[in-house]
Amino acid sequence: MKLVTWNVNGIRAREAEVLALLEEEAPDVMMLQETKASLEQLPPSLHGLGALPSYHAIWHGNAGYSGVAILTKKGTFDPPRDAKPPFDFETRVVEAHAGDWVFVTMYAPNGGKDYAAKLGFYKALADYPKMFEGKKLVIAGDLNIARADIDLHPKERKPNAIGQRPDERDLFESFIEGGKLVDVCRKLAPEDDRMFSWWPYWRQAREKNVGWRIDYVLANEPLASSAKESRIRRDFGTSDHGPVVVTFD
Repeated sequence: MKLVTWNVNGIRAREAEVLALLEEEAPDVMMLQETKASLEQLPPSLHGLGALPSYHAIWHGNAGYSGVAILTKKGTFDPPRDAKPPFDFETRVVEAHAGDWVFVTMYAPNGGKDYAAKLGFYKALADYPKMFEGKKLVIAGDLNIARADIDLHPKERKPNAIGQRPDERDLFESFIEGGKLVDVCRKLAPEDDRMFSWWPYWRQAREKNVGWRIDYVLANEPLASSAKESRIRRDFGTSDHGPVVVTFD
Protein backbone atom coordinates (compact mmCIF):
# COMPACT_ATOMS: atom_id res chain seq x y z
CA MET A 1 0.00 0.00 0.00
CA LYS A 2 1.34 3.40 -0.98
CA LEU A 3 0.30 6.50 0.95
CA VAL A 4 1.01 10.14 0.05
CA THR A 5 0.44 13.12 2.32
CA TRP A 6 0.88 16.70 1.11
CA ASN A 7 0.16 20.19 2.38
CA VAL A 8 -0.85 21.79 -0.91
CA ASN A 9 -1.06 25.38 0.41
CA GLY A 10 -4.19 26.07 -1.64
CA ILE A 11 -5.73 23.41 -3.83
CA ARG A 12 -7.12 25.85 -6.38
CA ALA A 13 -3.58 27.04 -7.08
CA ARG A 14 -2.26 23.48 -7.06
CA GLU A 15 -5.01 21.64 -9.00
CA ALA A 16 -2.75 20.53 -11.87
CA GLU A 17 -0.04 19.47 -9.41
CA VAL A 18 -2.44 17.31 -7.39
CA LEU A 19 -3.55 15.57 -10.58
CA ALA A 20 0.07 15.12 -11.68
CA LEU A 21 1.02 13.64 -8.30
CA LEU A 22 -1.85 11.17 -8.49
CA GLU A 23 -0.67 10.18 -11.96
CA GLU A 24 2.99 9.85 -11.00
CA GLU A 25 2.63 8.04 -7.68
CA ALA A 26 -0.73 6.24 -8.16
CA PRO A 27 -1.16 6.06 -4.37
CA ASP A 28 -3.71 3.87 -2.65
CA VAL A 29 -4.33 6.73 -0.23
CA MET A 30 -3.69 10.45 -0.61
CA MET A 31 -4.10 12.89 2.26
CA LEU A 32 -4.14 16.64 1.64
CA GLN A 33 -3.91 19.58 4.02
CA GLU A 34 -4.45 23.33 3.79
CA THR A 35 -6.76 23.01 0.80
CA LYS A 36 -8.25 26.45 1.52
CA ALA A 37 -11.52 25.67 -0.28
CA SER A 38 -15.12 24.81 0.43
CA LEU A 39 -16.82 22.07 -1.58
CA GLU A 40 -18.28 24.71 -3.88
CA GLN A 41 -14.82 26.13 -4.56
CA LEU A 42 -13.13 22.85 -5.47
CA PRO A 43 -12.02 22.53 -9.11
CA PRO A 44 -14.39 20.33 -11.19
CA SER A 45 -11.50 17.98 -11.97
CA LEU A 46 -11.29 17.08 -8.27
CA HIS A 47 -14.90 17.17 -7.11
CA GLY A 48 -18.21 16.46 -8.78
CA LEU A 49 -19.73 14.02 -11.24
CA GLY A 50 -17.00 12.12 -13.04
CA ALA A 51 -14.16 13.67 -11.07
CA LEU A 52 -11.35 11.41 -9.84
CA PRO A 53 -12.88 8.21 -11.25
CA SER A 54 -10.30 6.00 -9.52
CA TYR A 55 -10.79 7.41 -6.02
CA HIS A 56 -13.32 7.83 -3.25
CA ALA A 57 -12.96 11.36 -1.91
CA ILE A 58 -13.70 12.96 1.45
CA TRP A 59 -13.41 16.76 1.55
CA HIS A 60 -13.57 18.83 4.72
CA GLY A 61 -12.89 22.50 4.19
CA ASN A 62 -14.03 26.08 4.19
CA ALA A 63 -13.35 29.16 2.12
CA GLY A 64 -9.81 30.45 2.13
CA TYR A 65 -8.32 28.78 5.21
CA SER A 66 -7.25 25.36 6.48
CA GLY A 67 -9.14 22.37 5.02
CA VAL A 68 -8.21 18.69 4.59
CA ALA A 69 -9.06 15.75 2.34
CA ILE A 70 -8.59 11.99 2.01
CA LEU A 71 -8.65 10.08 -1.28
CA THR A 72 -8.81 6.26 -1.20
CA LYS A 73 -8.43 4.09 -4.25
CA LYS A 74 -11.49 2.29 -5.52
CA GLY A 75 -10.97 -1.46 -5.72
CA THR A 76 -8.49 -1.32 -2.86
CA PHE A 77 -10.86 0.14 -0.27
CA ASP A 78 -14.62 0.12 0.11
CA PRO A 79 -16.33 3.52 0.06
CA PRO A 80 -15.14 5.05 3.34
CA ARG A 81 -17.25 6.54 6.08
CA ASP A 82 -16.11 9.98 7.15
CA ALA A 83 -16.05 11.31 10.70
CA LYS A 84 -14.67 14.31 12.58
CA PRO A 85 -13.24 14.12 16.10
CA PRO A 86 -14.71 16.43 18.75
CA PHE A 87 -11.52 18.52 18.94
CA ASP A 88 -11.63 19.40 15.23
CA PHE A 89 -11.92 23.11 14.58
CA GLU A 90 -11.34 25.24 11.48
CA THR A 91 -11.76 22.06 9.37
CA ARG A 92 -8.37 20.68 10.43
CA VAL A 93 -9.08 16.96 10.89
CA VAL A 94 -11.11 14.31 9.09
CA GLU A 95 -11.21 10.53 9.40
CA ALA A 96 -11.88 7.90 6.73
CA HIS A 97 -13.11 4.52 8.02
CA ALA A 98 -12.82 1.68 5.49
CA GLY A 99 -13.26 -1.79 6.94
CA ASP A 100 -10.56 -2.29 9.57
CA TRP A 101 -8.58 0.69 8.27
CA VAL A 102 -8.72 4.19 9.75
CA PHE A 103 -6.99 7.03 7.94
CA VAL A 104 -6.77 10.43 9.61
CA THR A 105 -5.52 13.53 7.86
CA MET A 106 -4.54 16.38 10.13
CA TYR A 107 -3.46 20.02 9.80
CA ALA A 108 -2.36 21.07 13.26
CA PRO A 109 -2.43 24.76 14.22
CA ASN A 110 0.77 26.64 13.57
CA GLY A 111 0.45 28.50 16.85
CA GLY A 112 1.82 31.79 15.63
CA LYS A 113 -1.41 33.69 16.20
CA ASP A 114 -2.82 31.56 19.03
CA TYR A 115 -0.24 29.39 20.76
CA ALA A 116 -2.68 28.38 23.50
CA ALA A 117 -5.00 26.91 20.86
CA LYS A 118 -2.13 24.84 19.49
CA LEU A 119 -1.32 23.45 22.92
CA GLY A 120 -5.01 22.73 23.49
CA PHE A 121 -5.19 20.85 20.20
CA TYR A 122 -2.24 18.66 21.19
CA LYS A 123 -3.59 18.03 24.67
CA ALA A 124 -6.78 16.75 23.05
CA LEU A 125 -4.70 14.31 20.99
CA ALA A 126 -3.32 12.50 24.04
CA ASP A 127 -5.98 9.79 24.15
CA TYR A 128 -7.18 10.06 20.56
CA PRO A 129 -5.40 7.00 19.05
CA LYS A 130 -6.82 4.76 21.80
CA MET A 131 -10.23 5.10 20.12
CA PHE A 132 -8.97 2.92 17.28
CA GLU A 133 -7.52 -0.08 19.09
CA GLY A 134 -7.72 -3.16 16.91
CA LYS A 135 -7.75 -1.09 13.73
CA LYS A 136 -5.02 -0.38 11.20
CA LEU A 137 -4.45 3.29 11.97
CA VAL A 138 -2.56 5.92 10.00
CA ILE A 139 -2.48 9.57 11.08
CA ALA A 140 -0.69 11.79 8.59
CA GLY A 141 -0.34 15.40 7.67
CA ASP A 142 1.17 18.73 8.59
CA LEU A 143 1.59 18.56 12.36
CA ASN A 144 3.53 21.83 12.61
CA ILE A 145 6.14 20.62 15.10
CA ALA A 146 9.70 19.52 14.46
CA ARG A 147 10.07 16.56 16.85
CA ALA A 148 13.76 17.05 17.57
CA ASP A 149 16.75 19.07 16.42
CA ILE A 150 17.55 16.40 13.83
CA ASP A 151 14.32 17.50 12.12
CA LEU A 152 15.68 21.01 11.59
CA HIS A 153 18.50 22.32 9.46
CA PRO A 154 21.16 23.73 11.82
CA LYS A 155 20.45 27.25 10.54
CA GLU A 156 16.79 26.85 11.54
CA ARG A 157 17.35 25.64 15.11
CA LYS A 158 15.95 28.30 17.44
CA PRO A 159 14.87 26.90 20.84
CA ASN A 160 12.20 29.55 21.46
CA ALA A 161 10.69 29.43 17.98
CA ILE A 162 7.15 28.12 17.72
CA GLY A 163 7.29 24.65 16.25
CA GLN A 164 10.32 23.59 18.29
CA ARG A 165 9.55 24.71 21.84
CA PRO A 166 9.99 22.12 24.62
CA ASP A 167 6.36 22.25 25.81
CA GLU A 168 4.86 21.54 22.41
CA ARG A 169 7.45 18.85 21.70
CA ASP A 170 6.55 17.19 24.99
CA LEU A 171 2.88 17.13 24.01
CA PHE A 172 3.79 15.71 20.60
CA GLU A 173 5.79 12.92 22.22
CA SER A 174 2.93 12.16 24.61
CA PHE A 175 0.62 11.83 21.62
CA ILE A 176 2.99 9.45 19.82
CA GLU A 177 4.06 7.37 22.80
CA GLY A 178 0.69 7.30 24.56
CA GLY A 179 -1.03 6.35 21.33
CA LYS A 180 1.56 3.64 20.60
CA LEU A 181 2.27 5.27 17.26
CA VAL A 182 5.42 5.07 15.17
CA ASP A 183 6.95 7.94 13.21
CA VAL A 184 7.40 5.89 10.06
CA CYS A 185 9.84 8.12 8.17
CA ARG A 186 12.15 8.44 11.17
CA LYS A 187 11.92 4.68 11.80
CA LEU A 188 13.15 4.03 8.27
CA ALA A 189 15.86 6.70 8.38
CA PRO A 190 16.88 7.14 12.04
CA GLU A 191 20.10 9.07 11.32
CA ASP A 192 19.01 11.22 8.35
CA ASP A 193 19.56 14.83 9.43
CA ARG A 194 18.57 16.30 6.05
CA MET A 195 15.07 14.85 5.88
CA PHE A 196 12.89 17.95 5.67
CA SER A 197 9.37 18.53 4.34
CA TRP A 198 8.92 22.32 4.59
CA TRP A 199 11.14 25.13 3.39
CA PRO A 200 10.74 28.92 3.52
CA TYR A 201 10.05 30.48 0.14
CA TRP A 202 12.96 32.89 0.46
CA ARG A 203 16.77 32.68 0.00
CA GLN A 204 16.60 29.49 -2.09
CA ALA A 205 15.94 27.50 1.07
CA ARG A 206 14.33 24.64 -0.83
CA GLU A 207 17.12 24.40 -3.37
CA LYS A 208 19.66 24.35 -0.53
CA ASN A 209 17.47 22.03 1.59
CA VAL A 210 17.41 24.44 4.53
CA GLY A 211 14.15 23.26 6.04
CA TRP A 212 12.05 21.66 8.76
CA ARG A 213 10.40 18.24 9.01
CA ILE A 214 6.86 19.00 10.13
CA ASP A 215 4.88 16.59 7.89
CA TYR A 216 4.49 13.08 9.28
CA VAL A 217 3.11 9.63 8.67
CA LEU A 218 2.30 8.00 12.01
CA ALA A 219 1.08 4.40 12.14
CA ASN A 220 0.31 1.90 14.85
CA GLU A 221 1.99 -1.46 15.17
CA PRO A 222 2.12 -3.90 13.44
CA LEU A 223 1.30 -1.70 10.45
CA ALA A 224 4.38 0.46 11.03
CA SER A 225 6.61 -2.62 11.04
CA SER A 226 5.52 -3.33 7.46
CA ALA A 227 6.71 0.08 6.18
CA LYS A 228 9.49 -0.51 3.67
CA GLU A 229 10.14 2.84 1.99
CA SER A 230 9.66 6.54 2.60
CA ARG A 231 10.49 9.54 0.42
CA ILE A 232 9.98 13.28 0.65
CA ARG A 233 9.65 14.83 -2.79
CA ARG A 234 11.58 18.06 -2.50
CA ASP A 235 11.60 18.18 -6.30
CA PHE A 236 7.83 18.32 -6.68
CA GLY A 237 5.37 21.17 -6.81
CA THR A 238 5.16 24.83 -5.86
CA SER A 239 3.78 24.48 -2.33
CA ASP A 240 6.19 25.30 0.48
CA HIS A 241 5.81 21.65 1.55
CA GLY A 242 6.98 18.54 -0.27
CA PRO A 243 4.80 15.43 -0.61
CA VAL A 244 5.70 12.62 1.78
CA VAL A 245 5.42 9.13 0.24
CA VAL A 246 5.39 5.95 2.35
CA THR A 247 5.01 2.40 1.07
CA PHE A 248 3.83 -0.43 3.31
CA ASP A 249 4.39 -4.09 2.44
